Amino acid sequence: MKKSKQIVTDSDRYCIFCGKSTEAEHHLLFGNKRALAEKDGLKVPICNNCHNTGPVLSRIHDNPMAEILSKMLGQAIYEAKIGTREDFRRRYGKSYL
Repeated sequence: MKKSKQIVTDSDRYCIFCGKSTEAEHHLLFGNKRALAEKDGLKVPICNNCHNTGPVLSRIHDNPMAEILSKMLGQAIYEAKIGTREDFRRRYGKSYL
């Protein structure tokens, strides 16, 4: 399956959080919604430290506040570039905003 281009930033070479070289992609909506986020391009370039290997307070995964902020950002980008809030609710099952 061909990966979709992310639509959040202009560059996929640098971590969106710390600016280091990208080592991964973080899907802003994940779990059972990850495939939809992939199709919609709702992902960001990220280094492994900021994604899932750094201290809990410095990474997205396993950090509840960062995870909800990730979902809020995903919805905000969806609404700015793809569809309405109601479209988002239908596609992703709920609103995070």
